[in-house]
Amino acid sequence: MRNASKRNVVVGSEREPVPGAKPMAAIRADERFEVTVQVRPKAPPDVSKADGCLGDLAPARRKYLSRDELAADHGADAQDLSKVAAFAKAHGLSVVESSVARRSVVLSGDAKSMCAAFGVALHQFAHGGGTYRGRTGPISVPAGLTPIVEGVFGLDNRPQAEPHFLRHEPLRGMSAKAASLDAYFGGLGIAAPTVKAVSVDHAPNHPTNANSADGEVMLDIEVAAAIAPKAVIAVYFAPNTSRGFLDALTTAVHDDVNKPSVISISWGSAEPNWTAQAMTQFDQVLQAAASMGVTVCVAAGDSGSADGVPDGKPHVDFPASSPHALACGGTKLVASGHTIRSEVVWNEGAGGATGGGVSGFFALPGYQSGAHIPAIAGTRKTGRGLPDVAGDADPATGYEVAVDGQVLVIGGTSAVAPLWAGLIALMNQQLPQPVGFLNPLLYGSLAGKSLLRDITSGSNGAYAAGPGWDACSGWGSVKGSALLAALAA
Repeated sequence: MRNASKRNVVVGSEREPVPGAKPMAAIRADERFEVTVQVRPKAPPDVSKADGCLGDLAPARRKYLSRDELAADHGADAQDLSKVAAFAKAHGLSVVESSVARRSVVLSGDAKSMCAAFGVALHQFAHGGGTYRGRTGPISVPAGLTPIVEGVFGLDNRPQAEPHFLRHEPLRGMSAKAASLDAYFGGLGIAAPTVKAVSVDHAPNHPTNANSADGEVMLDIEVAAAIAPKAVIAVYFAPNTSRGFLDALTTAVHDDVNKPSVISISWGSAEPNWTAQAMTQFDQVLQAAASMGVTVCVAAGDSGSADGVPDGKPHVDFPASSPHALACGGTKLVASGHTIRSEVVWNEGAGGATGGGVSGFFALPGYQSGAHIPAIAGTRKTGRGLPDVAGDADPATGYEVAVDGQVLVIGGTSAVAPLWAGLIALMNQQLPQPVGFLNPLLYGSLAGKSLLRDITSGSNGAYAAGPGWDACSGWGSVKGSALLAALAA
């Protein structure tokens, strides 16, 4: 607590420098930027039980909220937004945008005013050949705002997440295709999707080269649309910061123009790289998505059970570790024609391995109470286990995609999230209501019915596959027809 009579710390806002980063000078007092302030909901939606929303109910029996209903019942209180606006004015900050549905207020101002408003000191840090604006320690707000403000994002603009795709060298004889999606899908004999670009926090759709994030974007579009031809796909472009990522998610979930029924996320980072306020706010947005019948498929990571953290302990990837995400792990699939010869956990060592394990932040959700989730390493405690499902992620048996005029074979759990998203989009067309929050069904009435291909061989490092759910392949890989039939029953 900082000057407890006047200011209080925003819970979970503590930040440490990126490991290895070196502080430089304080940032210029007149540097201008924006922050997003997340405020409390009127009342959080409850998607855990059948007596108001979802629970272990077939889609046809669920009661989803409309976007208008969610905003009215579970959005921000107008008085709370007004109090944040008054706070901003008192500190020389401008309100750029205010949203009841997204529970957010975007503020703009100079660094000096931002530091005074939120009780922080901002410096430039050198790291990895570049720099970022960062802070150390917590954020604070006036005591009157303490129960209202649940998170402040944008003071720190360090790179937050990584794409979970791995490139395989093109096979000899592959020829470059035209850069357009029409040409790519025409070559497959599939109708092209309608793709819409949505800018978030001023980020443009600006392709650069095939070795950049372009590969991630094109992989997601082409895999999802190959599964669900003629799909309408909105792509949300945002800065790779905690603020940009959160704003992209809230924009997508509450998008009343495109109204997505399923969202695919192929970016993430190990839980220790996130603040508690960020993980809490992401999970609340995913819970809102579930209450509206929106499924959110998230890649589980490509760095095995360590998830890229060099401390010798297992870690899981976020936002896949949110209890309200459908976490998508990876397999290595070998086929002959239309016949699967073998499918095991994807683990090529330095060449990549599926993420999975037990969350150190999120408690064990009720729907996983019977799944025998293992204890967190070195403790007797358990938490949210992931992944939930799996699919082919080995780059050597991956997905042929066109990126910036080149033909590449790409794998990773980045491909599994849009694979499942495309499948769910197809099922949404054939069901009376969208699939929505699939997790309670997978672990409840659908468990043990052979609706997914159980992966029983292989490991991701700390966790081994076995019959039923496991912490490297979840319940297994896609058997779309069987799953659809069960959801329709």
